[in-house]
Amino acid sequence: MQNAALSGSVAVVATLLLATGFGLWRRRCDGRLRPETTTMRLDAPGPPAAAGPDTTPDRVGGRPVDPALLAALGVRPGDSATLLQFSSAFCAPCRATRQVLADVTGTLDGVRHVEVDAASQLPAVRALGIWRTPTVLVVDADGRIVRRAAGVPARAQVLAAVAPLLRRGPS
Repeated sequence: MQNAALSGSVAVVATLLLATGFGLWRRRCDGRLRPETTTMRLDAPGPPAAAGPDTTPDRVGGRPVDPALLAALGVRPGDSATLLQFSSAFCAPCRATRQVLADVTGTLDGVRHVEVDAASQLPAVRALGIWRTPTVLVVDADGRIVRRAAGVPARAQVLAAVAPLLRRGPS
């Protein structure tokens, strides 16, 4: 009986440690704007190909996306930066993300915020690799996705992500 109680206690402690580790990892990664490093095209079947050394976001401006797809989502070509937010109806973090992005667009000229209902745009969600809401894509003037965040990004991170785009303009 004592051996069963001990193994039960070990299982509980292991579960708590794993859950704590996952929670800490999720907190660290959630909302972080990361450079876009994969190439996923609407016209290319199969999994995305890894980006080569000449396609890093700093050198080329990120991952190109079909202009017709971006136009269908409300992204206008030539805007210095567009913050493309994918949301869902019952998503509480989506409201917080909307407030952060609205604050940034109100602060900086040349930055637009476009919110898209993920459920009504499933082909775009699949094409762009959106796995959860909210997801924010930073699109430059050339229609390239340069950064992405799943979760609520911090205002400072959004400002830092769009600042180089405002200086650079379209190429």
